[in-house]
Amino acid sequence: MPLPDLRDQAEPQIPEERLEHLRNFELDLRFTAGIWYFTPFDSRFHDKYKDDKSIEERLEMAAPLKDDGLVGLEAHYPNEINEENLDLWQDFVEDTGIRIVTVIPLLFYDADFEFGSLSNPDDDVRDKAIGRLKRSLELNKELGTDFCVVWPGIDGFENAFGINFMRMRKRFAAGMAEAMDAVPGVRIAFEPKPYEPRGHTLFPTTPEGVLLGQQVESMLEAEVNQELLAKGHSLVGMNPEVGHVHMGYEDLAYAFSWPLSDGRLAHTHWNSQPLGNYDQDQNVGAISPEQAEALLYLLKLHGYQGHFGIDVNPERMPVTTALRISMDALRAMNDRINALDHEAILKARRNPDEHRGLIEALLVQARAPNPDELTATSALSHPESSD
Repeated sequence: MPLPDLRDQAEPQIPEERLEHLRNFELDLRFTAGIWYFTPFDSRFHDKYKDDKSIEERLEMAAPLKDDGLVGLEAHYPNEINEENLDLWQDFVEDTGIRIVTVIPLLFYDADFEFGSLSNPDDDVRDKAIGRLKRSLELNKELGTDFCVVWPGIDGFENAFGINFMRMRKRFAAGMAEAMDAVPGVRIAFEPKPYEPRGHTLFPTTPEGVLLGQQVESMLEAEVNQELLAKGHSLVGMNPEVGHVHMGYEDLAYAFSWPLSDGRLAHTHWNSQPLGNYDQDQNVGAISPEQAEALLYLLKLHGYQGHFGIDVNPERMPVTTALRISMDALRAMNDRINALDHEAILKARRNPDEHRGLIEALLVQARAPNPDELTATSALSHPESSD
């Protein structure tokens, strides 16, 4: 599959065209899911509440979700997708039409990676991590996926005393570049996370993910990669996750605007999360739906055409129920933002001194079960009748 083109994300719209774009462009809600949460996780706090599921059983659970909008699955190499079960996955794709959208290298679980993967100070361990990333990139190319997610979950620190951070970051970036030059033409989608399992993770926030992308791309030497970069394509994109962004106390729309403005938003992961706290992976819309709506509106403004990956941890309900709830939540929020008065919003943002409170009133109206009974929007739309 050709490299998805992200370049238009960063193209600024001239003011006259922005209103037309908001009225005519609608986000295409095509959903993906991670195969990992179709079976219960190990926990140090409690026993598993559900029975373990094999890959075959998980795929059987996922297949009927195509009717609900599921178009793709995400899986880690080598624990979930590998050379031994590749035929099973390919048969699933052929039978259901649900694609494999990414093969993710498992760079955080092995005991060998205790002190990091691509940043590990031990060259032998780091070489193992680079080799796993290379093989994952090869599988992504072979299967025609859209990108290869990289998450630095075990690359980080607890005690900052005496660490050469510059060397640590450079080893991580150079390891990515080495693997990408060995398997050129495959995009990486980097996923930041502030902490957990490490106390502090490398490149923990969304803007730092953009910086990493720029750093890695400056190291790429393979001819195919150089040609793609010369045409303005990003090869290190991003896959920000709503929960991880909120763990770092970032505002969703502002955080996602960084990869969008740099043409790097390859994929999105959706769930709910209180600010800070441990990584909860609650259903989409369960917490801070107004943040999710602001993010959806930003994606609409930038013409985002990627998938919407649901990344949840439904410990106390069936996985299929959690996925359907999350898909419905995104559909409902998307309907609300599409029905907004886009002209009024643009006017209020261009001339905030003349439209104080208008956006807030429009959002209250959009979320109200009986909007005709509300008075603030009408008063703000006719300021001569208000105090």
